[in-house]
Amino acid sequence: MSALVPRSDFSLLSTNPNLVYLDSAATAQKPRAVLDAMNDFYETDYANPHRGAYALSARATERYASARGAVARFFGVGDEACVIFTRGTTDSLNMVASAWGRANLGAGDEVIVTGAEHHANFVPWQQIAIERGAQFTICPLAADGRADVEALATLVSGRTKVIAFNHVSNVLGAINPVSEIVAIARAVGALTVCDGAQAAPHMFVAFDALGVDFYAASAHKMLGPMGTGVLIGRREVLDAMPPYQTGGDMIAFVGDERTTWNVLPHRLEAGTPNVAGAVGLAAACDYLTAIGMDAVAAHERALVRLAYERVSALDDVRVHGPSGSERSGVLSFTVGDIHPHDLATLLDERGICIRAGHHCAQPLMRRLGVAATARASFYIYNDENDVDQLAEALESAKRVFAVA
Repeated sequence: MSALVPRSDFSLLSTNPNLVYLDSAATAQKPRAVLDAMNDFYETDYANPHRGAYALSARATERYASARGAVARFFGVGDEACVIFTRGTTDSLNMVASAWGRANLGAGDEVIVTGAEHHANFVPWQQIAIERGAQFTICPLAADGRADVEALATLVSGRTKVIAFNHVSNVLGAINPVSEIVAIARAVGALTVCDGAQAAPHMFVAFDALGVDFYAASAHKMLGPMGTGVLIGRREVLDAMPPYQTGGDMIAFVGDERTTWNVLPHRLEAGTPNVAGAVGLAAACDYLTAIGMDAVAAHERALVRLAYERVSALDDVRVHGPSGSERSGVLSFTVGDIHPHDLATLLDERGICIRAGHHCAQPLMRRLGVAATARASFYIYNDENDVDQLAEALESAKRVFAVA
């Protein structure tokens, strides 16, 4: 099973031919097409958009608007103004929790999250619930690591105002049943907030058809630059949400006593925008679209299924989450009594990059009964040889620690 794209598309990988990069769930490598697009903006069209009456500023404005259009097309959003550029998924989710939460949550209301959330979709809701006097409820997980929708249906009530959940778990690779969760939320009039950081890079996402109220994603996990992300929301919800930050470009008129806000998307994008980041994200979207998201998903499913079979067959190895055919391209595991940090260090000596730790999901670690896991994650530039090297390195690590 070969890689879906050539390593030569990625400067870091082509200059390090022996590197086995299995940490794309943390951040993905960048193809030259993305780096070239960002450099082209800086070298040919760089200026502050929206504010200048000169041609160069107009070109920068056009590049920013064009990037928004490309991102909207990639995410299946008909209304481009509903694509808000942010600093990443964490920024997007904090925007909703802070801006929407302060305006809509009160004493006696309820916020529900799942027990598998990344801290970015857990802590903001926990804190805004504390601040507003709302109840904070954690939905249990099914045996495969997905949200237990039967339990969720019994938890919700007329007091439930928000259900926040991941599309794909960054630890387990479990894919949540979005349509079922949305149906449960709609039955009680609750808002749905979906963390799509681990889904957008790896599967087809059509926001308008998905049914959620908010969807968040990060550029750097889908071949784009760090420090850029998107918050996508339904227009009626975004229009009613107060600004998250105030300052330049998000105002219509500033009076001595009162200020009025600009229209979407500008009202939620205060300050000088990260145009190069948006351009890079748009280039990443175009790169993935050219491959086809169905092909991306099929490639990763095949790799993770093979990795699941190879790794779970090893003695003293526990793989967490659903079976190999029911997960996205993430494989979290523990090996006997070997601490995941020690394991990752040993694999690094063989040029294999994996993640180790709680993966910003401490509530989930408690539910798994572990302090940390090792995590290998696969993407379009990985192949069967990477899986072989991972399995061989784990076997070697077992021998090393057995001797020690």
